[in-house]
Amino acid sequence: MIKTAMLMAAMTALFGFAGTMLGGFEGLLIAIILAIAVNLFAWYNSDKMVLRMYGAKEVPRGHPLYEMVADLSLNARLPVPKVYEIQSNQPNAFATGRNPENAAVAATTGLLERLNQNEIAAVMAHELAHIKNRDTTVMVVAATFAGAISMLANFAMFFGGRRNNNMGFIGLIAMMILAPLAASIIQMAISRSREYIADRVGAEICGNPLWLASALKSIQGFASIIDNHGAERNPSTAHMFIINPLHAHAHDKLFSTHPSTANRITALEAMVGKVKPIQSNHRSSIPKTGRRTRTENPWTDNR
Repeated sequence: MIKTAMLMAAMTALFGFAGTMLGGFEGLLIAIILAIAVNLFAWYNSDKMVLRMYGAKEVPRGHPLYEMVADLSLNARLPVPKVYEIQSNQPNAFATGRNPENAAVAATTGLLERLNQNEIAAVMAHELAHIKNRDTTVMVVAATFAGAISMLANFAMFFGGRRNNNMGFIGLIAMMILAPLAASIIQMAISRSREYIADRVGAEICGNPLWLASALKSIQGFASIIDNHGAERNPSTAHMFIINPLHAHAHDKLFSTHPSTANRITALEAMVGKVKPIQSNHRSSIPKTGRRTRTENPWTDNR
């Protein structure tokens, strides 16, 4: 949380400095109003838009995945979100929605078919952690600042920036290029830091960090060889998934939306013996063993 706060403070400072240099107070005000309007619309309608984009189908009460998410939601002390299934061979999952009362989680058919129940429970716990931590809102705020800075750079390009700035033409061009670049770097760093937090909270929700470590290893392995066609068509949504669906490289990079999977696994393994599970008084039906059942797929909806 401290790292996220520091990054948000850096984004705010960058916005104030770049905005004043590029557009003056008037340009800064116009850019922030436009960016807020665009991102508020996206934030309010994000769940409907992204679920429609991936052709997600809601699963009913009684479906094994729904019941698992319901149990985990009790552990997390959250309202039960809507639960969706996406037709994709690549194992993956994401959460969306503007707040815990209007949230949804989605899992691909590849996730339900290729991972065991403990791993699936851990993945769903990770997505519930994003909802619990209100990461959608955090990323919208970051996107608002980054978008406003990009707008300011465009204003400067078309209107010449502030007439009374002391940067000169070369300085203005440099600021137009570097300010949006720096904003994107900070935005991606915020995204990576939220993944580490969601891993930790997700391990607490499901009660076992090794379940999530195993799931991340499995998903990364499959994601590197199986395409997610929906994500390839809509790469701007890649940051939402638990593992980058676009065959990202394994190492942390400035513009990567996800941390290195190996680093995430190491952090989870370090939690063994230290994590305190979040548990409600409700008797959970989350499986306690890591056995795989290949003969029957309990996740298939036979409606």
